[in-house]
Amino acid sequence: MLFADVTLSPSTTALPGSEALQQIANGVAAWALIGALIALLIGAALWAVGSHTQNMHQSASGRRAVITSLAAAILIGAAPSLINFFFHTGLKVH
Repeated sequence: MLFADVTLSPSTTALPGSEALQQIANGVAAWALIGALIALLIGAALWAVGSHTQNMHQSASGRRAVITSLAAAILIGAAPSLINFFFHTGLKVH
């Protein structure tokens, strides 16, 4: 039995509501970046206070929050490129 070949060509105009969905994605990304900023500020404050009070646990927690929030911001910014890269890589599989 022979199967027909299928193709995939993503389009943001193919379905109704695609523009609204894009706006939702943009809004969620903005909220995620604001969350990362708040986490960065709180983590930096914890790191500073922990360092000055010689509280190593608080300092380590703050440092971990700073690094995590920076990594989150990188991933949020790179998300479209990462998705496109892996999608185009997947298209090359035969």
